[in-house]
Amino acid sequence: MRMHWSDEGIVLSARKHGETSVILCLMTAEHGRHAGLVRGGAGRRARGLYEAGNFVMADWRARLEDHLGSYTCELLKSNAAMVLDSPLRLAGLSSACAVTERALPEREPFPEHYRSLSTLVAAVEEDNWIQRYVLWELQMLTDLGFGLNLTACAATGSRDHLIYVSPKSGQAVSAEAGSPYRQRLLPLPSFLLGGTTDAAPSSPQDLAKGLELTGYFLERQGFNDHKSGPPAARTRFVDRLAQKATISSC
Repeated sequence: MRMHWSDEGIVLSARKHGETSVILCLMTAEHGRHAGLVRGGAGRRARGLYEAGNFVMADWRARLEDHLGSYTCELLKSNAAMVLDSPLRLAGLSSACAVTERALPEREPFPEHYRSLSTLVAAVEEDNWIQRYVLWELQMLTDLGFGLNLTACAATGSRDHLIYVSPKSGQAVSAEAGSPYRQRLLPLPSFLLGGTTDAAPSSPQDLAKGLELTGYFLERQGFNDHKSGPPAARTRFVDRLAQKATISSC
C-alpha cells in the first residue's frame, strides 16, 4: 500500500542530491518536520522555489511510511525574495528555518510551532521582526519543554528589577539578588519581560542580548543531541546583529 498525503509547508532546507535532485526538508502543518526527495529540484525550473522560508503546498508519496519518499511542490509565497536586499533579515529567516530543523524531532506533529513559525516568516518585513524572532526562540524553548521563568526572582520572589537569568534554573534574578554573582548570570533584556511584541522597540544591543539568552538554552536543551551544536545559519545571524549593535553604539 502506497503512502500519500498533501499539506502546507515551510521550506527549511534543500540539499543537493545527485546531479539534478534535492533532499527537501519542510515544516508542515500536520506532519511536522518532514523530508523527501524532489526529482529535478536542482534544475533551472525549480530555481527560487526551494529557498528557506518559502511557503509551499506539498504532495508526499512513498511506498512505505518509513521511506524517504518524494515531494512535488507548488509555490504559495516566496518570502525569501522579499528580503533579498536586507542581509540581516535574510540571515534571520535562514536562522529560524535552521533552528526549527535542528531542534525538532522528525515526523512528529508540532501544530503550534508551525503556526508560530508561519507568523514569524510572514512578518519578516516588519520593523520589529528581530524582536519577534527572539520571542519566537523563547517560545520554542517552551514548546520543547524547557520554558524559562521570567516572571519573578528565583532568590527572592520579587517581580521588580529583573535584569539577570540563572544559567542553571532558567529563572529570572533581580538586580539586588544577582549583584554578587553577576559574572555568572545571563543578561535579561527588558523587552522579554512582557513576552509580547507590544513592548517598546528594542536596541540592537538588547536584541543581541536576547539572542545570547535564548541561544544559551537552545544549545543546552535543543541542540544537545547534535555534535555540531547550533546551526551555522543561526551563528551568521547572531554575528550580523552583533556587528550592527557594535556600529550603533559607536
